[in-house]
Amino acid sequence: MSFEALPERLAQVRAEIARRAPQPVTIVAVTKGFGVEAVRASVAAGLLDVGENRVQEAVQKQEELGAGSQELGIRWHLIGHLQRNKAKLVPGRFEMVHSVDSLALATELDKRASSGVRVLLQVNVAREAQKTGCAPEEARTLARQLSALGNLRLEGLMTMAPLTDDEELQRRTFRGLRILRDTIQKEDGIWLPTLSMGMSGDYATAVVEGATVIRLGTVLFGART
Repeated sequence: MSFEALPERLAQVRAEIARRAPQPVTIVAVTKGFGVEAVRASVAAGLLDVGENRVQEAVQKQEELGAGSQELGIRWHLIGHLQRNKAKLVPGRFEMVHSVDSLALATELDKRASSGVRVLLQVNVAREAQKTGCAPEEARTLARQLSALGNLRLEGLMTMAPLTDDEELQRRTFRGLRILRDTIQKEDGIWLPTLSMGMSGDYATAVVEGATVIRLGTVLFGART
């Protein structure tokens, strides 16, 4: 698969962000299903933040790149659901885990880590049964519990909007996460600078509502085969 269109697509995304958002926004290039060449293309385009949904796929790509992964300056993000039995593979491999959604998983990560692992608390703002993430009413308690773990660094919240063209529904979901983050900061005194929300179909709405990290695959690389 060729990724010659990536620089032009990336320029369009950045222009859209600049038009809509005053805050700095980090683009995580989601290379799930595209192979290691997508990672190399991302780096060549200046995208050093690379996201994977599955630990095994990320590890395979890291091993294919070998020492090049570190030499290229890649910052790996785990954005998909993490099973507790895969937590041992995270330390030393990922810059950030976006999908911590329970105290049990956080505790397992904390046990496996020898130094601070950066994590986000995933919240199922839209309450979709098919998606992971804690319920919004559980988020404050979980944020306090995660902040108390010695080897984790809770840096923010993550959510996914429903797969829909209804921009108002997307907006309500993203706004809900931002309001929840603001409440935790004010009421619990936990500083959460990162809001990871927005994907290829809804990132423009997400940045308007305060996203600081967006996770993009198709809009950058094209459709998966």
